[in-house]
Amino acid sequence: MHHVYNGMTATELQGVVWQKSRHSNSQGSCVEFAKLPGGDVAMRNSRHPDGPALVYTPAEIEALLLGVKDGEFDHLVA
Repeated sequence: MHHVYNGMTATELQGVVWQKSRHSNSQGSCVEFAKLPGGDVAMRNSRHPDGPALVYTPAEIEALLLGVKDGEFDHLVA
């Protein structure tokens, strides 16, 4: 795998395994994550699997998940 950067196309991340939540809807509208070699985590929109991927450090993902678990983002959903 070559240099990984934010905004690269998800198809450039060959060999990674994308995972979505079991709570995702049946139309495939969901966020998918993939652990990258080296420990970073990529995120993509399942509606655009060839589109851009955002890359985060493990610490950034941990902060996101802790915030979600604490309900910090509950106001974003109806």
